[in-house]
Amino acid sequence: MKEAIRKRAEELGFDICRFTTAAAPANAGSLRRWLEQGQNGEMAYLARNAAKRSDPQLILPGAESVICVAANYFTPESQCNPRPPENVRGVIARYARSDDYHTVLGTQLKALADFLDQLVSGARSLWYVDTGPILERDIAQRAGVGFIGKHTNVISRKFGNWLLLGEILTTIKLAPDTQETNRCGACTRCIEACPTRAITAPFQLDARLCISYLTIELKGAIPFELRPLIGNRIFGCDDCLAVCPWNRFAHAGRFLKTFARGDLETPDLINLLGLDEIGFRTCFRNTPILRAKRRGLLRNVCVALGNVGDKAALPALLNASRDPEPLIAEHANWAINEIETRNSTP
Repeated sequence: MKEAIRKRAEELGFDICRFTTAAAPANAGSLRRWLEQGQNGEMAYLARNAAKRSDPQLILPGAESVICVAANYFTPESQCNPRPPENVRGVIARYARSDDYHTVLGTQLKALADFLDQLVSGARSLWYVDTGPILERDIAQRAGVGFIGKHTNVISRKFGNWLLLGEILTTIKLAPDTQETNRCGACTRCIEACPTRAITAPFQLDARLCISYLTIELKGAIPFELRPLIGNRIFGCDDCLAVCPWNRFAHAGRFLKTFARGDLETPDLINLLGLDEIGFRTCFRNTPILRAKRRGLLRNVCVALGNVGDKAALPALLNASRDPEPLIAEHANWAINEIETRNSTP
């Protein structure tokens, strides 16, 4: 049965399909301590669902197994970052340079869950793509998908750390695969690469400092002291992932290739700043960037221009400083001040 499921997963486009039990994750206690320290920031949903994250039985009573799948989304750097032409450009995390992976993977994972329920009469299955109360990285490590690196992301010995994860909880009892062991060794490249020092220690991430959190999850103003460290990143950050030595085994992924958005590789920051609500929704339709909303993305664009922009960006920023959305206006004024200060310095 496992081989039939693996074969179907491969047909659906997944690069890895592994199995584990529906037992509670070993790191449930670490999650509780992390939440108690407030390192989840504004992500209150993590605390609300903490009990379910610690016990899959609270999600699907009678669950016996978890099927863990992964899709490699690596794109060679030469394709991701072509030489920027005119104006200043922003950087978007690689996973977001295509149609929303929640939808793309979700469609395929639902098909795999339906296949499961057809295999065994009366079976029940629930699938999630980064949307359910599951400690997916802990479970993926237990299933042998990869090991959790010091940057807290899953690393595959075959694909590196460019992985999108999905899970199916099922009442079907399947023999578990062998758990992966950590293979980071003495390497600390990811810790050293983090611009904001969000990786406070090996395997420990303070989300409140992470650029991915600051540019996506945070709904309010970005702290002043962190703005210069964001550089020209406007949605997410790949720095800790990009330096992992296990990426030497990575090759171009096939899953999101069909859904790639070339216009999101190095977007023009000044053009983005001119988007109204309709323009924003049109430009980023069906992409993960919609999650940031216009106010969040243009806030990020203002910070990026404040860090890397020149006088040519001032007219657009001046216009943004009059935006009816206070969050955009405040960050635009900050960016104007940063550019003027740079240009007035001998």
